Amino acid sequence: MQIVELLWPAFVLAIALVFVHTIFGLEIIKRGVIFTDLAIGQIASIGMAISIAFMGGAYQSGMTFLFALFGAIIITWATKKVEKIEAFIGLLYALGISTIMLILAKSAEGVELFSKLSASDILFTSSDELYVSLSVYGVISFMMFIVYPKTKGVFREFFFFLMLAITVTSSVQSAGVLVVFALLIAPSFVGTSTKKPFLYATLFGSVGVIVALVGSYNFDLPTGYTIIFVTVFSSLLYIVTKSIITTKNR
Repeated sequence: MQIVELLWPAFVLAIALVFVHTIFGLEIIKRGVIFTDLAIGQIASIGMAISIAFMGGAYQSGMTFLFALFGAIIITWATKKVEKIEAFIGLLYALGISTIMLILAKSAEGVELFSKLSASDILFTSSDELYVSLSVYGVISFMMFIVYPKTKGVFREFFFFLMLAITVTSSVQSAGVLVVFALLIAPSFVGTSTKKPFLYATLFGSVGVIVALVGSYNFDLPTGYTIIFVTVFSSLLYIVTKSIITTKNR
């Protein structure tokens, strides 16, 4: 019970991360633009890197959102104008990661900062940080479940990527780019193989992040990378096992 009392904000935040990212993950897999979230997250991290390297950490949320919004606008335009969209998004990701490395190159803690941008430690999330994140994710969930289905055309595309940009702005600061990518894709990948994708993806991802948090705490492992490993490995194991069973039953 001691671990629950100590880490309950991290548990709740992790489940909230799974829930809100599943909303976007299922749609991203459906659209076939898997690296969209990774590209937006990496571009958003440029804002964080600039804030850390040149502003002493000031205006971090604003800078992160500004660059995430820029990424969302570029990708919204590209989905209508660029033929090989996955290649374009891949190049955006490469541009983002290289830009961050150049920005942090002169920093004495450059490697450590880059690691934090990739996968942060949410294990000791405070209750205040949790409440802020829950407020943001609550609004986003409302917008995606109630408002998004009523949108059409180009505005629908922009609205989707705008909501994703806002989500990424919060999530990258809390968990890191690679954790965001893992939570967007891994649970949703499992969910798409079931009749109730959102329910199963949320349950699968929630169990995975709780196991990862407990394992990280007990074995003193880096939390972000533990979450990535557990969610990605378990999703791959599930898909491979199901594929083998399906093949044998044919």
